[in-house]
Amino acid sequence: MFKHEKQLFHPVEIEKPNPQYAVLLQEQLGGGNGELKAALQYMSQSFRVKDPEIKDLFLDIAAEELGHLEMVATTINLLNGHDVDFNKVDVGEIQTHVQNGLNPGLINSSGYSWTGDYVTVTGDLCADLLSNIASEQRAKVVYEYLYRQIEDKKVRETIDFLLNREEAHNAMFREAFNKVQNSGSNTDFGTTKAARMYFSLSEPSPNDNPFSKTDVKPVKFS
Repeated sequence: MFKHEKQLFHPVEIEKPNPQYAVLLQEQLGGGNGELKAALQYMSQSFRVKDPEIKDLFLDIAAEELGHLEMVATTINLLNGHDVDFNKVDVGEIQTHVQNGLNPGLINSSGYSWTGDYVTVTGDLCADLLSNIASEQRAKVVYEYLYRQIEDKKVRETIDFLLNREEAHNAMFREAFNKVQNSGSNTDFGTTKAARMYFSLSEPSPNDNPFSKTDVKPVKFS
């Protein structure tokens, strides 16, 4: 069961409308590294998780991502202003101005619809956690790009908050991976000598290349 609280997860404001930037921000609403993708990925993965602590972690972060989705949509709505005008969005996604009546849509910055193909679920906890760590890292990168392309201080405050929450989720998933890294696919395979061998196939290699070690150790996050 879910309950919607009417206050935003974090307040959002803008200094002035900026429909062109709203197009860019659509990427984090309906894009492949956006908030909807994250929320549904973590929720979908949780259905199979047996560890009660990690199951709660997945569901808690999924619920928060839905709150982020609402923040992004609210910001886009404010940035779009009150006047339908396709001339204000001369590149990229124009559906907001020609089809949706300024309503933020579940589309990316190029106007392509959100798809469930963005969601990664394997049923293997180690693989899913590594996928989630990568998802949070990619979301951070997108928010960093978005931050650099707007001078609006209020919008920057929102992006800064969201960016830092992505880092928090990243750290939580890394901690969870440390807990279960010796389970699932990490024990089913990777037990022979071949799993610990590195082949240097790019010659000549840099001197003292740490990746050229013959003994490869499993990943562990500190």
